[in-house]
Amino acid sequence: MTDQFLPVFFQILVATGFAAVALTLSVVLGKSAKRNATKDSAYECGMLPIGDGAPRFSVKFYLVAMLFVIFDIEVVFMYPWAVQFRDLVAGGNVVPLLSMASFAGILGFAYVYALRKGALTWK
Repeated sequence: MTDQFLPVFFQILVATGFAAVALTLSVVLGKSAKRNATKDSAYECGMLPIGDGAPRFSVKFYLVAMLFVIFDIEVVFMYPWAVQFRDLVAGGNVVPLLSMASFAGILGFAYVYALRKGALTWK
């Protein structure tokens, strides 16, 4: 059993060692620059920075993005299930059908909840 995990452990050890050596060398060999207000200010392609760096976005943008990811993951789970559907329900086995129906039902309930809360309406 340990023969299977030995290469993985060795790779983790090498990656951790490389990261530690690289960080240590950059601190030891790097130039230490003195900080001042000019160096700490934002650089905007030669223009003086005026105002905030980024505009504020409504929470609805993030909510729609999260809903998209959730329903995209639903498709990722349903596609392999649909491809193997005949093999899964062979012999009258209804458990795979009921499990996917409950999964789709929960996501459908979440979709109706988001619609009623007005998550997908733009004003």
